[in-house]
Amino acid sequence: MSDHSVAHGTFVIDRTYNHPVEKVWAAWSDPKLKQKWFGDGNDNPPSVFEFRPGGRESSAGKIHDGPTYNFDVLYQDIVPLNRILYTYDMHMDGRKISVSLAAIEFWPEGKGTRLKLSEYGLFLDGLDNSEQRHAGTIGLLDSLGTFLDKQQ
Repeated sequence: MSDHSVAHGTFVIDRTYNHPVEKVWAAWSDPKLKQKWFGDGNDNPPSVFEFRPGGRESSAGKIHDGPTYNFDVLYQDIVPLNRILYTYDMHMDGRKISVSLAAIEFWPEGKGTRLKLSEYGLFLDGLDNSEQRHAGTIGLLDSLGTFLDKQQ
């Protein structure tokens, strides 16, 4: 019997922000803005940020008294002010813990923006799972909302 396993998981998060699509889009597409809310918001810039189809993004962060995480993205498709499709790997202390496909969609809703994030993940060897990733992504989208509100 192998110690290796793959758990499958899918989740969708739907949010509405009281900010125009252009502002919400900029928070995802501008590396200086994204580093202020994504992850732990510690002003630790990504080592790579190529926001274009075929481009890459890579960043790392350490949880206080915990593991180091690496987030490595390949942008599959980008339609400005409409959608971002990407695949990404997550590593914890150098071990691959997941491979995911994600879509972020943006729509104007009144004077604000509706954002829908869908993710399909493959979680490896019991090191991560869909519930943890879902909770972490909710935290990221909460951080995005706080960041956007402070920019008014």
